[in-house]
Amino acid sequence: MTPDEPLVLGIETSCDETGVGIVRGSTLLVDAVASSVDEHARFGGVVPEVASRAHLEAMVPTIERACRESGVRLADLDAIAVTAGPGLAGALLVGVAAAKALAVGLGTPLYGVNHLASHVAVDVVEHGPLPEPCLALLVSGGHSSLLLVPDVTADVRPLGATIDDAAGEAFDKVARVLGLPFPGGPYIDRAAREGNQVAIDFPRGLTGGRDMERHRFDFSFSGLKTAVSRWVQLREQAGEPVPVADVAASFQEAVVDVLTRKAVAACRSEGVDDLLIGGGVAANSRLRALAQERCDDAGIRLRVPRPGLCTDNGAMVAALGAQMVARGMTASALDLPADSSMPVTLVRA
Repeated sequence: MTPDEPLVLGIETSCDETGVGIVRGSTLLVDAVASSVDEHARFGGVVPEVASRAHLEAMVPTIERACRESGVRLADLDAIAVTAGPGLAGALLVGVAAAKALAVGLGTPLYGVNHLASHVAVDVVEHGPLPEPCLALLVSGGHSSLLLVPDVTADVRPLGATIDDAAGEAFDKVARVLGLPFPGGPYIDRAAREGNQVAIDFPRGLTGGRDMERHRFDFSFSGLKTAVSRWVQLREQAGEPVPVADVAASFQEAVVDVLTRKAVAACRSEGVDDLLIGGGVAANSRLRALAQERCDDAGIRLRVPRPGLCTDNGAMVAALGAQMVARGMTASALDLPADSSMPVTLVRA
């Protein structure tokens, strides 16, 4: 093993995607993903038991595909990394059990890592070493968080988080109201391109004076979701057509306005010049555009991984594991648990 370029396989099973990535140092060799999203679409959301069973079926084939496409033998690996939490308990257990089996069978160190920290670490394989410190805005179906990151392998500090619905969750719920498929994010993004983002003045949660005192860097999208639902309901009751594109654009603008405004404010408050955006909602085209515009105006450098690395994947887990190995950090114990509520301050299990 080259000390600063360990070869690490990462396994991600926190929700509905079975991800296996292989990283050498900070170079991504392969990112193999088997998604079960189509199995959940008919239910309008992720069903934990369905996700767990899908991981069981996909795990071995996905590992084999990753090794085949990268030309890496399991025997060549320097370490195994796996998402230990947070996430769906049953889904996490599948990944953790697979990682333990590999680590024992190969005699390699095992690193149980934090899902949220992994979303930050993955940018290393695209844009190089992370500035220390940097500020991270993580937005997905389960999380909306602002994090100060002095060291992604050991020191992640929460500044704010959602107090109800996460941004991705709100996208899914509004998509359902508008008759759009699951998952809602990509469909709302697409519909919004044909709409007027100022057509409807939807509320911006936790941006009023008193809220900014108590929840300066927190998020709330439940009220916005309810406002959209009520607006659509009133149109339907009046027998008027619902302008789906305008509703989608106005809703999306309300979400990304709050996300980017608070992220830039957090950078200024903490004296940080680098903002990283990660998580599935980071693939949203309007979020990326508005974040770039506001960061440019504020003199902040913006880093956003390509869309394929924003959603859950094994590459992000491997990337964080590789940095831990390169820094000589102690491996996790083989009895490490799957922790569905693992706090972001615990970077490694």
